[in-house]
Amino acid sequence: MGRTAAQWAVVLGLSLGPAVSNGLARFAYGLVLPAMQADLAWSYTEAGLLNTANAAGYLAGAFMAFGMIDRVGARRLFVLGILTTPLTLLGSAVVDSLALQSLFRIAAGLAGAAVFISGGAMAAMLFRDDRKANALAISLYFGGGGLGMILSGAVIPVLLDGLGDAAWGSAWLFLAALSAIAVAPALWAARRCPEPARVQVAATSRLPLLRMAFSVSGYFLFAVGYIVYLTYLAAMMRGEGASAVLVAATWTLIGLGVIAAPFLWRPVLSRSDGGGALGLACLVTAIATLLPLALENSAPLLVSSAVLFGLSFFMAPTAVTSFARKNLPEASWGRAVALYTTIFALGQIVGPALAGWIADATGSIGQGMAAAGLVLLAGAALSALQRPFRLAPSPTAP
Repeated sequence: MGRTAAQWAVVLGLSLGPAVSNGLARFAYGLVLPAMQADLAWSYTEAGLLNTANAAGYLAGAFMAFGMIDRVGARRLFVLGILTTPLTLLGSAVVDSLALQSLFRIAAGLAGAAVFISGGAMAAMLFRDDRKANALAISLYFGGGGLGMILSGAVIPVLLDGLGDAAWGSAWLFLAALSAIAVAPALWAARRCPEPARVQVAATSRLPLLRMAFSVSGYFLFAVGYIVYLTYLAAMMRGEGASAVLVAATWTLIGLGVIAAPFLWRPVLSRSDGGGALGLACLVTAIATLLPLALENSAPLLVSSAVLFGLSFFMAPTAVTSFARKNLPEASWGRAVALYTTIFALGQIVGPALAGWIADATGSIGQGMAAAGLVLLAGAALSALQRPFRLAPSPTAP
């Protein structure tokens, strides 16, 4: 295998990290939620609290990674997270109390942050002298979440439709098994990926927060809005009488869109040095979130929404990683990814619980989805104001 081919194989192996930490351990909860809600008699607010718990764990994990990535290295954090995640999913399969479920969702968030941050930092090290290839590598890494969505989306709705709501534990077991299968190739890739530079002097790793303010605030609003769609889409479709096959098809289309998105967005990411790529991702995600609300029970609108959402939502983390890569020195990349992940987690804590409260108060989860769409539009406006500042030296500079 040639050097370039080997690097792309490493990218694909690393992409199993987001497949596990995001596609399986976080997003797939939206598929299991309707069965758990029905079997355990949860309100929308209670159901949303599990994703809030996951986001709280993600936030704690981001803080942990922010403090540890320069000391222990990105590779060790990645290994720890990818090994832990299947165990957290196994735990979710065997308990039925909201408190214990929340504990396992917190643990999954901790592990997921370690994987997401460290893997993103390692992916940014590949093809450092080739701007276009580097942008594609970062996109493919984050696009790995789509594989997890395809595998979970194609099976879980049909599985639960056949076995009944009480079989939600079997869905978690399926997710745990898929996560375990991904461990070996992900570890293989991590061992062959360059280790990002560790910061030796504290001053060199300080981030210019004021100059990044529009990007950071836009990313926060993106996190508040997008997670509502993934948390409640299946529940909304079920409430409107959609078949399990339609739910499976919709979720699978989202995953396919995530995988296809890097190729579609490659020129945008390559040319965008400021907040343009993030703003566009927020805008398309907002349209996708609002689209199914225009006409209830419309399969064409749901399919169109899924395609747009899949093609856009994972480009937001890709966009901010690329933004950091272009504007900050290499020694700050890991800390920048950790900062964005922290902001991301804060937004995800707010989104599900707030949308669930709106749904319970109004009697319609569609109202919570509409609020999420408006938040995403605000995120698009703020992100578009971000300008590049280029603190990073040229990768080829002596």
